[in-house]
Amino acid sequence: MPPTACLLIIGNEILSGRTQDANIRFIANGLARSGIALEEVRVIPDKAKRIVDTVATCRAMFDHVFTTGGIGPTHDDITAACVAEAVGVPLEIHEESYRKLESYLGKEKFNKARQRMAWLPRGAVPIENTVSIAPGFSIANVHVMAGVPSIMQSMFNALLPTLEGGAPLCSVAWHADLREGTLAEGLEAIQNDFPTLDLGSYPFERADGRKGVSLVAKGYDSDQVAQAGERIRQLIDSLGVTPIEGEPAP
Repeated sequence: MPPTACLLIIGNEILSGRTQDANIRFIANGLARSGIALEEVRVIPDKAKRIVDTVATCRAMFDHVFTTGGIGPTHDDITAACVAEAVGVPLEIHEESYRKLESYLGKEKFNKARQRMAWLPRGAVPIENTVSIAPGFSIANVHVMAGVPSIMQSMFNALLPTLEGGAPLCSVAWHADLREGTLAEGLEAIQNDFPTLDLGSYPFERADGRKGVSLVAKGYDSDQVAQAGERIRQLIDSLGVTPIEGEPAP
């Protein structure tokens, strides 16, 4: 089985609807390519006890916990302190990060608020940020990143090669002009024969109004995925419809 992961999206602005999360897909795709299974995503508020409790719970359940949001210079950027508490270490100035930020911003602009971004849990390893210098960090199995997509992507791209993964997630898809109800029984039988794979059916509608369904098999065992894909093709064919490989065109 591949290493498992959970993503914690931290921010009142996500829960209120003010901001739409733009990070889940990027992180999920990157983890899939690296053979790390993203098994859960949670969205939680900027509340210290909630963050501490959630990080502590999730880091015991998963091999990796990724967080986004709450590591800037303002009063509600409390993720670093909360992660330190959840892991059981103090928060302290990370000297190298402090020097880099001071050099990047200049002493006049490197005020007390911005200095908060150089406070990391004791023993944390900074995650490089090529966009705005202020680091994310990893401690134990928790990886803390910014919420701003461009900064998060910079951090994630720096972090991912350092993590041990497994075989990449692979998939096979077939689609046809059929309805889910017609395929449901046959698809369930295939799922029962391949319990470690993720089989899904996804209805779609073409621009001309014609409707159909796409059947997808995903997993970390490429041989099993290929076998399940062939079974899906045979299922569609047995219903008197020509199976078309891949996902339908938008």
